[in-house]
Amino acid sequence: MNNIALGRYLPYDTVVSRMDPRSKIMILLFLMVAIFIPAGFWGYIPIVIFIAIALWLSKLKLGYAMRSLKPMMWMMIFLLVINVLVLHTGTLLVSWGWFKIYSDALVQTAYVIIRLTLMIILTTILTATTKPLDLTLGIEKLLKPFEKIGLPAHIIAMMISIALRFIPTLIEETQRIMNAQASRGIDMQNGTFKEKISAVLALIVPLFVSAFDRADQLANAMEARGYDPARKRTRYKVLKMHNADYIAMGMSILVLAIDIVMAVMGV
Repeated sequence: MNNIALGRYLPYDTVVSRMDPRSKIMILLFLMVAIFIPAGFWGYIPIVIFIAIALWLSKLKLGYAMRSLKPMMWMMIFLLVINVLVLHTGTLLVSWGWFKIYSDALVQTAYVIIRLTLMIILTTILTATTKPLDLTLGIEKLLKPFEKIGLPAHIIAMMISIALRFIPTLIEETQRIMNAQASRGIDMQNGTFKEKISAVLALIVPLFVSAFDRADQLANAMEARGYDPARKRTRYKVLKMHNADYIAMGMSILVLAIDIVMAVMGV
């Protein structure tokens, strides 16, 4: 579990790392929309090209970004089983008694897996190239106009930042608890299904206790430092867009436009 990359910041000095967090967040939103546009499998090609360029510019290896997919493997297998059992449309590929596999079941599963993979890689690039505090400031600045209708921009940005910041911490805590339980004779890899369920329950309870304890410690630390989300705040760091930000945003909008055109034309 220590290999999971989502939520970890890597202090590389790259073009992507120096970009404004607002532009990176907007790029993520544009590409997320593009991922869900029904443009067929060909519609993912512009997104994959954009991701490949982003990985190259940020000096991140594809294997590093793919590490966050490991916990999703069982969910993908479960999704495949459900689609095979439920979807009975398309071309019949396999027939073995009552068990039948149709083409639409595999196609729909492939769509979901590709979308999930692209979303996780994009999010990993964002968190790996953006400091948590910069991410908080970027989200707050983007939500600032909505404060006129009563939206607490700073509070929402702080919550998102804390959630992303504590993903690696909770992963490390999970690994520590698993190691402690393994030293006490609990085997989470082998045994019957009932024994595995008991082992997972034995893991969840102390993990939740630890998470709530960390949340309480963080709240006390913020109160001790006089943190008040309702107060007016000044910033030492002022965000400023550069040419790289506008170019990257333009490319992401172009990818979105290509997918929309492909969806409308039915390519």
